[in-house]
Amino acid sequence: MNVCGIVAEYNPFHNGHLYHIEETKKKTGCDAIVVVMSGNFIQRGVPALFDKWTRTKMALQSGADLVIELPLLYSISSAEYFAQGSVSLLDGLNVVDHISFGSNTTDLDALKRIANVLYLEPENYKKLLESELKRGTSFPIARSNALKNFLKKEYDAKYISEILLDSNNILGIEYLKALLYCNSSIKPMVVERKGGNYNSTTITNNVCSATAIRELMEKEELKTVQDVVPKATFDILNKEIVNGRTPMFLKNFEKEILYTLRRNSSKDLLNIADVTEGLENLLKKASCEGMELENLIDIVKTKRYTRTRIQRILLHALLDVTKSDVEDYKYNPQYIRVLGFTKTGEKVLSNITNNSNLPVVTSVSKFLKNANETSRKMLEKDIMATNIYTLGQQIPKYREVNLDYTTPVVRV
Repeated sequence: MNVCGIVAEYNPFHNGHLYHIEETKKKTGCDAIVVVMSGNFIQRGVPALFDKWTRTKMALQSGADLVIELPLLYSISSAEYFAQGSVSLLDGLNVVDHISFGSNTTDLDALKRIANVLYLEPENYKKLLESELKRGTSFPIARSNALKNFLKKEYDAKYISEILLDSNNILGIEYLKALLYCNSSIKPMVVERKGGNYNSTTITNNVCSATAIRELMEKEELKTVQDVVPKATFDILNKEIVNGRTPMFLKNFEKEILYTLRRNSSKDLLNIADVTEGLENLLKKASCEGMELENLIDIVKTKRYTRTRIQRILLHALLDVTKSDVEDYKYNPQYIRVLGFTKTGEKVLSNITNNSNLPVVTSVSKFLKNANETSRKMLEKDIMATNIYTLGQQIPKYREVNLDYTTPVVRV
């Protein structure tokens, strides 16, 4: 079988995602689409709008064939570790021929060149980067400036700047870099994005970003959402809301996050993933001043610490993700956690079982009976994350625990 891999959050699945899948099938002629999808918390440092099984249904009803969960330790990490975990997992399936990602540039050669520099880190590039960081600029800006200088003989500085200003391009570069690290035979391909950028709130025809959809959902403007998502997605969203399930936003966990910051000492907070020395004191102080979460984020974020990074740190604290956790697992997925599949996906899953060295998990309880300590630790993070995720629900009956044990694999 010709199998293509996609890394996604589908938060929620919209018409742009549908276009991506359709174009991927056209360009590769693939027989099946395998999606590595974030679980209940996502890379920009917020909870997913709806749980991972609900989003799996959306994907499977709109062209995906097999959905595999990206473990928490990758899904709420930086773009670099998010991509490394995702690509390592796709590569570990031993059945994937292509990886397809959406980008606002289709210049794959330029993306590959930038990825190559970031992977090899030539000495001159490292010196340029260090010089930029000493000025106190944020890492993304420092890296952009260093790359512009390093590649100035090959590419116009403005062109490199335009590429690196777009978050989807940056993520694509990280996928390409991860392929190099894995020495993977998976071939990359790019599909030009339609509609708004990642953070855009503009609706163009029937396409917009997931950010725009989430804003509409927060304003309870579900009717407008109907125009920018596939019918299957809208039906699922509508059913969830009618049944009383709450769309999730970071504010749903405001008290839990503030409690965590107040309960832990500054020394404990320093051990949290992505917290650098000095930031732990600022987080501790801000959490004790009786403010809302939004105020805390505004106070803590600086030129060096972006809003998204601060949000990820808050989730790391809430979910007890430490620096050692990230370091232990950054290139090392332990298993293949299946969230759902179609009939075609079931055939792909059979091939994975026969070809991959990673164990396939369709039953959490069965897997944990014989899992080694490393695998157990990774999976227990996801179980714990789901248990905390349900606390965001307004209706008590939906605050269940152990859904990872009781929720069946989605079959479409």
